[in-house]
Amino acid sequence: MTAPLLSSLDMARFVARGFLRFDGVVPAEINDQFLAEAGEADYPKPGRKMLRTYGELLANARIPEVPPGVPLASAYPQGSAVDRLLDLPLVKGAIQSLVGSAPIFDHHFLHVTFPPAYYDAAGGENVSQHTHQDSTIDPSEGFDLQIMYYPHKVTREMGGTRFIPGTHLRRVSEVALGRYQNIAGQQHMVCEAGTLLFLHNGIWHGGGVNHSERTRTMFKIRMNPSQPQVRRWDMATLPNRPAERPIFFVKTPQAETVESILMTPEPWFEQDTGRLEYVNRIKLWRHLTGDPTYDADHWMTRLENPARA
Repeated sequence: MTAPLLSSLDMARFVARGFLRFDGVVPAEINDQFLAEAGEADYPKPGRKMLRTYGELLANARIPEVPPGVPLASAYPQGSAVDRLLDLPLVKGAIQSLVGSAPIFDHHFLHVTFPPAYYDAAGGENVSQHTHQDSTIDPSEGFDLQIMYYPHKVTREMGGTRFIPGTHLRRVSEVALGRYQNIAGQQHMVCEAGTLLFLHNGIWHGGGVNHSERTRTMFKIRMNPSQPQVRRWDMATLPNRPAERPIFFVKTPQAETVESILMTPEPWFEQDTGRLEYVNRIKLWRHLTGDPTYDADHWMTRLENPARA
């Protein structure tokens, strides 16, 4: 069966916001299999350090060690939970649309946040992960894809992953970024079992504090493209030309288009410097479409006007 590719509107949402979210799309049997393969942490014991508890959990998990650079298709044993997850049509279609049909495995990790009982027993402090960006050293025009998989229900009390939509194209120092914990428009993963986040590798994110009575599990896979990330999605959905529409002084409702999505601000945008993100989005759309002349709402055209040279 042919995997369904993303539409142009889906791609525009990814370019503008840095993520696509699919709630409850992984079947329960795969979720249950993954949790069984990941294993459970031992009950907290007085004086037992958290690093030891976490290390033993990772060592006992039936998730393979995989070196970077191997084809993603051969990274996981056939029939394993992650292999079955990657074979889902929705997942295959999204991966192909974003990084091509033969991506390269970069790394994976089993992220587990522990409830207060573990920190009380270990004598440690239960704090949230600092806000960070995974791609500070990455200057490329394209991107890696990161999939975050939530195999069980995540409640607000569990401190699910927080991320700030639209931050992926603003490269910063991770150390400086770590000072920020709450940013306008940030989202927290509260979701049902089997939810997936497809993320641009540059999005700002961090893990929250788990105040519940059970561990919270998230599995992350990062992959690199092995082919140019140009026109990989459903090209039949791409209009022949950009939508021309009025800006600022607008009196009538506008239909949703690639341009309207690319030009939608996030709550954290400042009125003036937020326009830098419009330019960044247009540049990424040019890269993905292979069209160096593409523009939305005249932003690049006015900047590249030869009469101003």
